[in-house]
Amino acid sequence: MCVFCAAVPAVMSVGTAVQGRQREQRKATEARGETPRLPSLPVGTVTTLATTGLAVAAVIYHTHQPAAL
Repeated sequence: MCVFCAAVPAVMSVGTAVQGRQREQRKATEARGETPRLPSLPVGTVTTLATTGLAVAAVIYHTHQPAAL
């Protein structure tokens, strides 16, 4: 498996974990009666962009390899 293909599920799982952590912190803040602040980093957007970039890189890598001998 190439580096790009292996990185796609890793990026998605890390993004999901971070987004879940942010959601838990927001619920805890709301439970205390405080106003939750907006996340400084839109995790879903960053995860989507990183996954798309890796998928495009994987397609380019796999379609431009020299023929096997």
